[in-house]
Amino acid sequence: MYIEKKLINKYISYWLIAVFIAVSIMIVVGGLTRLTDSGLSITEWELFSGILPPLNSSQWNDYFNLYKKIPEYQLQNNSMSLDEFKVIFWWEFIHRFLGRLIGILFLIPLLFFSFKLGLFETMNFYFIFMLICLQGFIGWYMVSSGLVDKVDVSHYRLALHLTLAFIILSLIFWNYLSYVNIEKLDHKINNFLPYLFILLLFIQIIIGAFVSGMDAGKIYNSWPLMGSTYFPDDNKIINLFNLTAFGDPSLVQFMHRNLAYIILLLYLYISFKVYRLKLTKYFKILKIVGSLLAIQILLGVFTLIYGAQILLSSMHQVSSIFLVTSSVYYLYLNTKTN
Repeated sequence: MYIEKKLINKYISYWLIAVFIAVSIMIVVGGLTRLTDSGLSITEWELFSGILPPLNSSQWNDYFNLYKKIPEYQLQNNSMSLDEFKVIFWWEFIHRFLGRLIGILFLIPLLFFSFKLGLFETMNFYFIFMLICLQGFIGWYMVSSGLVDKVDVSHYRLALHLTLAFIILSLIFWNYLSYVNIEKLDHKINNFLPYLFILLLFIQIIIGAFVSGMDAGKIYNSWPLMGSTYFPDDNKIINLFNLTAFGDPSLVQFMHRNLAYIILLLYLYISFKVYRLKLTKYFKILKIVGSLLAIQILLGVFTLIYGAQILLSSMHQVSSIFLVTSSVYYLYLNTKTN
């Protein structure tokens, strides 16, 4: 019985890392879908009927005609040809296809492991599955915000969609760590600092989604100053304290820049404490987190300087996956001491 459970746990770890990779790819494809302005190319929910792509010219024209009814086409892309439409369609189709695939990839093994281990031991996985289903609904909730009166989706809904994706990714990785042999450490720093670091990363993800959703990375393409000043000269500092600040592109870019500096300072403080206490077993993971944080900041700077080019913007998002994952690993180590 013990050997069988150990083997099942091993299979669970393989399953979780496979889903983790799939969700990571989903985040990257989702980012590219946004960067290529492809997210509104499919204007209907199509939970089941959209599993297959258009198979003939009639079906392609049906999709294209539906797209022609929304503001993005009428106000921005009214000269688009069918062949050009197909490019943005495929990005959104692949994004939705991956969402369905992740749901199946998660549910079928979950039912098997529930049968083997019982419902109680797999309850946390059902919570993750519920979040995956919720993510699909929020994805449509986001898309629907761009079908009437606007040429883009709501940046608030975009932020919700992206943040939930990172929450799902982090929960999957946390559970994966619990099924592999991680050496427990003897000492830790207080939990507040690692939790604060993770919290700030997630707030940065939210602000980053605001930047993406409002194309705020295409203004003030200079660093370290925003134009000729540190604070954007088209605004007033007092406006930072209004809720409307989250809908102002220059203020959102200012927040995104400066939160990165705060995260860097917190990382340096955590590292200082760890090195001062000589917690040597944390040195390696902190070096990894620090390296990824430096890469993330540099990519953010280059993304700004070069006007949010697709390749740099996508690399910036990819590096955020590695940064969040390594930070979750550090948090896991800090909470699983002897």
